Amino acid sequence: MSRPPVTRDRGARPRKLPGARFLTARLGPKAAEDDDDEQPIRVAGAGGLTLRAMLPNAITAAALCSGLTGIRFAIDGQWAFAIGLVVLAGVLDGIDGRIARLLNAQSRFGAELDSLADSLSFGVAPALIMFLWSLHDWERFGWFAALAFAICCALRLARFNARIDMDDQPHKSAGFLTGVPAPVGAGLAFTPFYLWLETGYELFRDPVLMTAWLAVIAGLMISNLPTLSWASMRPRRSIRLPLIAFTGLAFAALLLEPWWTLAAISIVYLALMPYGLVKYARIKRRRMQEAAAGAALPDDA
Repeated sequence: MSRPPVTRDRGARPRKLPGARFLTARLGPKAAEDDDDEQPIRVAGAGGLTLRAMLPNAITAAALCSGLTGIRFAIDGQWAFAIGLVVLAGVLDGIDGRIARLLNAQSRFGAELDSLADSLSFGVAPALIMFLWSLHDWERFGWFAALAFAICCALRLARFNARIDMDDQPHKSAGFLTGVPAPVGAGLAFTPFYLWLETGYELFRDPVLMTAWLAVIAGLMISNLPTLSWASMRPRRSIRLPLIAFTGLAFAALLLEPWWTLAAISIVYLALMPYGLVKYARIKRRRMQEAAAGAALPDDA
């Protein structure tokens, strides 16, 4: 005798798997979770992750892999590949944030992942590469310098995360950064290597010189000095076309003579730091004068 077909009430809620209440409804960056216009395709019992939310974090992960792979090449003594991969990590690090803003996919998760990746790619990796390349010949103090560089990079990133939600940031409001950014610090740390590879002078590989150099760069990363950022650079209309042409030539030079070009970029950046200090002091003085003039006005004015 056949059984009658079982009917299910359309209004009845589907039965959940045991332990399903402990699982999150969706996985991915917070920006994707809070976006009401975005409704990903859902699979029963699984969360959805959109490509828009995943792409910036995937680029950050690629930057992390690039920086850490540089350590592997340094262990094999392939210095050019090792430092080239850290430079590539810097390029990817500059792309992921802009893509996140372009796609409106910023999230706290992405910011934390980016900071952790930066600490490894621009703190740990350069410290180990420089130690294997030069500092191991002065083992005790060279290792201290490598540790100082990695720790200062982590401290700088921690300070950035602590201030990310603060409204009162004088340097940021004026279009400046506080201290040298982590990717720039890694590029500056490699400057003696750029010169050594092109000139062959062993002076640039001297462990005492490298120890002092890493200590200086580490101090610049955690300093309170205002440094130039893209937001503070606003060229006049009369030089925009020549500036575009110069940028194209600089990119060509980077392809043809990468190490000389990177050394020149590092030297120019260091040379512009006093200009940044003077420019910020001028802006700060003007703001103080405006505040004093506003406080001197009567209340009924």
